[in-house]
Amino acid sequence: MRINILQHTPNEGPGTILDWANQRGHAAYIYHPAQFNKLPTAAETDFLVILGGPMSPNDDLPWLAAERQLIRQLLDQGKPIFGACLGAQQIALTLGAAIHPAGHKEVGWAPVTKQGTALPNFPAQATALHWHQDAFDLPAGSQLVFSSALNPNQGFLYRQNVLGLQFHFEPALVNLREMVVNDGDYATSGNDLHQSVGEILAHGIPAENAALLGQLLDSLVAGTD
Repeated sequence: MRINILQHTPNEGPGTILDWANQRGHAAYIYHPAQFNKLPTAAETDFLVILGGPMSPNDDLPWLAAERQLIRQLLDQGKPIFGACLGAQQIALTLGAAIHPAGHKEVGWAPVTKQGTALPNFPAQATALHWHQDAFDLPAGSQLVFSSALNPNQGFLYRQNVLGLQFHFEPALVNLREMVVNDGDYATSGNDLHQSVGEILAHGIPAENAALLGQLLDSLVAGTD
């Protein structure tokens, strides 16, 4: 299976998604549309992963629009798609939902709580990295699968093979360090989680997060929960 990964900014890479792909014998290809204006075609994509970034889907950027065209093609073809943060917002916007400022800016570590019955094998709560101040409305036909105390719409599942998460399960420790040293200023003002960059880094990566993400990605490939 060819996993095409869209990376929007240097300090938000695929992290443990690459470990998952390697463990299962999938070939991962990383595209940088914001830098090189390159995207894969739908025909050469078996699974699309869309990562985070500082831009908004509402920005008037041609590559963001082209990315949504690719998402639409893959939705029509029934192929699995996973989006984190900006990636989730791109999927939601493609499905007709609005993207807008969240009620709270979340930067740091906070629990997410499972909602509904769509992910029966997932634990009731997990600790995730948050790095956002925008939010998506739930797309029509999707199911709410995660919420946090400050922002209710943290994750949605669409057709059993499309998942958007506003938060991050994918960073390894080196990725967390990269985010903190390059974009740590984002945490210093208006952060409703009230965590300093030192506290965010000292928290470390929950040992279970890579396995939890792998479980979610496997379910998308299978098209079942």
